[in-house]
Amino acid sequence: MSNANASANATTLAEHPQNMHDAASEFDEILALARSAGMLITLDGQIGREKYQSIAGSLHAFKRFAEAFCESLNQRTTF
Repeated sequence: MSNANASANATTLAEHPQNMHDAASEFDEILALARSAGMLITLDGQIGREKYQSIAGSLHAFKRFAEAFCESLNQRTTF
């Protein structure tokens, strides 16, 4: 994603607080999937509201995460 696209997305989210809440909730769900798959998520730093995090794990953990993520997407589209 280019910086221009990221800025446009951030502006759009800032104009709609509900979208920010939804995006944060979805991000938390993705992080929860990564944790449950066995990946390590560390907080590298925080400036204001912006968090800088790293995600690490084995290839097997990444595969479990990818499978869980795909399953999550499939569940959302079936409703």
